[in-house]
Amino acid sequence: MTKRVAVLGSGKIGELVATLFVDAGDYRVVLADKDEGRLRALALPWSSGRLEARALDAGDRSALSGLFRDEHIDAVVSCLPYYLNVEVATAAREAAVHYFDLTEDVEVTRAVRRLAEDAQTAFVPQCGLAPGFISIVANHLMRRFETLDEAKLRVGALPQYPSNELKYALTWSSDGVINEYGNLCEGIVDGRLQSLQPLEGLESIELRGRRYEAFNTSGGLGSLADTYGGRIRHLTYKTIRYPGHCTLVRFLMNDLRLNDDRPNLKRILENAVPRTEQDVVLVYVSARGTRQSGFYEDTYVQAVYPDEIAGRRWSAIQITTAAGITAVVDLVLTRPDRYRGFLRQEDIDLETFLGNRFGRRYRPDPRAWTFEPTAAGESAPSP
Repeated sequence: MTKRVAVLGSGKIGELVATLFVDAGDYRVVLADKDEGRLRALALPWSSGRLEARALDAGDRSALSGLFRDEHIDAVVSCLPYYLNVEVATAAREAAVHYFDLTEDVEVTRAVRRLAEDAQTAFVPQCGLAPGFISIVANHLMRRFETLDEAKLRVGALPQYPSNELKYALTWSSDGVINEYGNLCEGIVDGRLQSLQPLEGLESIELRGRRYEAFNTSGGLGSLADTYGGRIRHLTYKTIRYPGHCTLVRFLMNDLRLNDDRPNLKRILENAVPRTEQDVVLVYVSARGTRQSGFYEDTYVQAVYPDEIAGRRWSAIQITTAAGITAVVDLVLTRPDRYRGFLRQEDIDLETFLGNRFGRRYRPDPRAWTFEPTAAGESAPSP
């Protein structure tokens, strides 16, 4: 049966989300954006009969409602900036349409949760990579333990070949980067839910013989702190970067006070920091605790690289983000009677996700590496 989906936003992620759905063969997609020129410029298979462009302002609730009604939409997938999502979720609730987004913003997610109360359709925010897939993996590891001591969630989208002092390139939304660097973070420390400062908690991390740094950023923990509150001593999310990055970003955002002037910070980043499609996404999750009277640590480590989809080359951050949301949409629309109300990422089983036709893109790349779970104190096998 054909599934009818509205994808809002035709940026780098929205374009690939639409491509994945159309390439699957059993989806009909309306790709909507207020920039009609951008839609026309996209190299997408408009003649396939499964894809339609629509000029639409997502801030106009009546226009959204008209789209959902006229096209008999089953689900709306928001690939828009986080601050537009509450309006979209409200329109989805009114039209009884399944709702999905990529937001990392904590307040937006709380608003979506309120809208999902007693809903007859699913409301699934925080899809994608982090939050998103990282929570699915973390829950998979954490539920193996009888008692939990600590879980570390670490994710990085990095240029493979850094060439500037920041050792960084823009691989996704500059608004999203600024938001995660500048907003308060959540974590569980000594068993208590706490607000943590972004760009703090700097630590060193080594993966496959290469050293990185990681530090607090906002939103990546998703709803895990609520899910595991009272059940774990430490639970944190941090972003992975090359060493030295955090110090320079602190200078920009704190010393120069550009966190209080985000429009100017955005202009600086977009004018000075290059974009790249030669990226790598690093995923690292470790959980430790007790089971069978022993103290163990289980670890999941993966790298995802750019790849070809539907005859085109896509970056690693595009693939991991788009695969993360399309897999969840597909799981819900395959069994729409099973999913209602607010759905957390950690409610999704890892093996079910990886077995999905979209989620399989997270399966290990031959060029990447994974470490098998090991007991605390044992050495992980060499990659």
